[in-house]
Amino acid sequence: MSKRAAVRVVVADDQNISRGFFEMYVRAAVGYELVAGLRTAKEAVDFLDGQEADLLILDVMMQDGIDGLTAAAQIKTRRPEVKIIITTSASETSWEEKAREIGVESFWYKEYDEHSIQEIMDRTMAGESVYPGDAPKVPFGKITRVELTERELEVLRELTASLSNEEIADKLHISANTVKRHLQNILDKTGFESRLDLAMNAKSLGLVVSERELTGRLSEREGAG
Repeated sequence: MSKRAAVRVVVADDQNISRGFFEMYVRAAVGYELVAGLRTAKEAVDFLDGQEADLLILDVMMQDGIDGLTAAAQIKTRRPEVKIIITTSASETSWEEKAREIGVESFWYKEYDEHSIQEIMDRTMAGESVYPGDAPKVPFGKITRVELTERELEVLRELTASLSNEEIADKLHISANTVKRHLQNILDKTGFESRLDLAMNAKSLGLVVSERELTGRLSEREGAG
């Protein structure tokens, strides 16, 4: 009987500590082989264009180049047989739906998931699609994230992009007064004193991440150059 080939794994994460963590786990895991540790999502796309791999562990937010979801979509188009585990240290739950739409097999919150990355790897390679059953219960002022409504999270997400009430209203197709009411409700729930406190704390916790924050990093770097 021939020996079963090891699962070939690629890790892509722009944080050295986080990438090193994943690389360590892959090297220590029985039946897995680390074939590459990459710093950007674009490098993962390019690597998988010409190299063989079975599993990609891919972070969402990258400091340089395309984000992980964009990369996952490109990889699934070109190499649908490669299984992908999306990971993030943020608690932005809207990414789960986007990952499912792309065809990403599994999604893992680095800070909040009760399951180990080893378990997620094993279950993914066994043919499961592993997504969190519940939203992360991240402390936010006097409450946790799950105590905010979806609409409140949408408003808060746009607030972290430094939009005015009128700009948020246009983006969400609601009135500015409705935006103001939602923000006041969030302030009442959390105990924060101002919209600036809300935005700063939400951003520092990775509670929500605006589209501008996720996709604007490359253009900012290009503009600075």
